[in-house]
Amino acid sequence: MKRSGVIWSWFWMILGILYFFLPLLATFLFSLRAKLGVTSFLAYQQLFNDSDFIKGFSFSILWGALTIIVGILIFVPTAYWVRLRLPQARTAVEFITLLPFVIPAIVFVFGLVRTFSHPPFLIVDSPALLVAGYTVLSMPYMYRSIDTGLRSIDVRTLTEAAQSLGAGWGTILFRVILPNIRVAILSGAFLSFAIVMGEYILAQYLAKPAFAPFLAFLIQQKAYEPAAATVVSFALTWACMGIINLFGRGQQTQIAGGH
Repeated sequence: MKRSGVIWSWFWMILGILYFFLPLLATFLFSLRAKLGVTSFLAYQQLFNDSDFIKGFSFSILWGALTIIVGILIFVPTAYWVRLRLPQARTAVEFITLLPFVIPAIVFVFGLVRTFSHPPFLIVDSPALLVAGYTVLSMPYMYRSIDTGLRSIDVRTLTEAAQSLGAGWGTILFRVILPNIRVAILSGAFLSFAIVMGEYILAQYLAKPAFAPFLAFLIQQKAYEPAAATVVSFALTWACMGIINLFGRGQQTQIAGGH
């Protein structure tokens, strides 16, 4: 019986790996056929020579980094305060964090345009509105990751211990609580970054440079370059996530060494 369970576990794991990687492999092989009858990296050469690709991908990385920073600054204090002082508000806050799943992105972006396209909130052309929109879309993932991290530690005891040593709220939050939920924050950061890299509607309708609108335009114009762009974006996105992970581990090691 136990052996049968192990076999089924391996079966479902292998099936999941194939389901995930086979389409990517097929896309990669298709991208190598830009030259008739010859396997080549011509599509990748043309892609990297396209300044719009570099611009769109660079801006998406920037939007993703800003979204993560803003999300941490907003959701860490919110989740901490709800857990420490406002447990009765947990249901309402969790309901609010689920609204991006209920409200379609197209409805959300038109609401942003209508609200912030005239005085006194004339910021529809500002990148800050795009980052704010991305922060809202990533809210279910970032907030719930942080909340899960806070549930795994004794928030009240850590707070009272820090206060007994004379620490202020800022010190407690960013030097006591945040290091203890770093793994949870990184989990939310990965999901937020992935959402920003693949999100099309906000960047398109707010007329900001990003990778997803560039890829949509490229698909209408060419055949092999979109496949190459998909493979490259997948690799670069995972590379950026790896950098975030290494940075987080390095900071965590440094904190542990300090303790």
